[in-house]
Amino acid sequence: MEITFLGTSSAVPSKYRNHAGIILKYFKDTLLFDCGEGTQRQLTYAKISPMKIDKIFISHYHGDHILGLAGLIQSMGFRGREEDLDVYGPKGLEKIIGVISNYGFFQINFQLNIHEIDEGVVVETDEYIIKSIIAEHNIPNIAYSIYEKKKPRFLREKAIELGVPVGPAFGKLHSGQEVEVDGKIIKPEQVLGPPRTGKKVTYSGDTRPCEKLIELAKDSDVLIHEATYEDADKDKAIENCHSTSKEAAEIAKEANVKLLVLTHISTRYTSDLNIKNEAKEIFENTLVANDFTEINIGKDKTSINFKNILTVNND
Repeated sequence: MEITFLGTSSAVPSKYRNHAGIILKYFKDTLLFDCGEGTQRQLTYAKISPMKIDKIFISHYHGDHILGLAGLIQSMGFRGREEDLDVYGPKGLEKIIGVISNYGFFQINFQLNIHEIDEGVVVETDEYIIKSIIAEHNIPNIAYSIYEKKKPRFLREKAIELGVPVGPAFGKLHSGQEVEVDGKIIKPEQVLGPPRTGKKVTYSGDTRPCEKLIELAKDSDVLIHEATYEDADKDKAIENCHSTSKEAAEIAKEANVKLLVLTHISTRYTSDLNIKNEAKEIFENTLVANDFTEINIGKDKTSINFKNILTVNND
């Protein structure tokens, strides 16, 4: 699982931080979470083809999270995209896409599937599940959790002992199907180990701290949480329905996550050092994402790469 941050600013972009956008590569799929203005250009810098994006998930309809969507879809059309594109977001998405289309901002020759979602399972494939909750913002904001469907370990020697021939029957059993061997039914539970937990990533969008987000993020490998404000500006965080770095760290601690990544940083701060230090006082394994920060969640460890594609203020 690979995560690339395309934009890490809050409402206004700066020379160091673009508007919100996160790419998550998971199995064969490329997923985009939020699409602020300038996302196309950030994709170019990150050397990620927009044509490979399979699904787009919008957290909410403030401009810094959605104003890049029209241009991105238009460019896909210019480049001759033929594959379907699925776009997910809160109620109102169909109207937004309709307005853009009717005003002639773009014409496309591929199928655009629009999904207005609420809480629950948003996507389920053979490899992963995406769930959503409505977080606490001043307009409806969806937080997303993506986690891997991890199959139990296949007990090869046990299967052979039960007479299962090496070959396709192994795959059927591992995928949960019964097989017949010499008139005897072999069930998957006879040759599978205990359940295993797969990798999990949670993205908050814009939110005040809330219990539903703690539950959604429970035991995540990575929690990507907004930290628009330092603790000294908590009154502004409350007024504008955002979170401080300390509040994000408290969420991470309560949710028992492995790594907290802070993003959506206000341009009022010339350095992210205080935001990082405030969070680390509560939750040590914290980093502040810059544009083009890459996180690779491997089988045994998580690696982090700060790519200096543009000059970043990485104190």
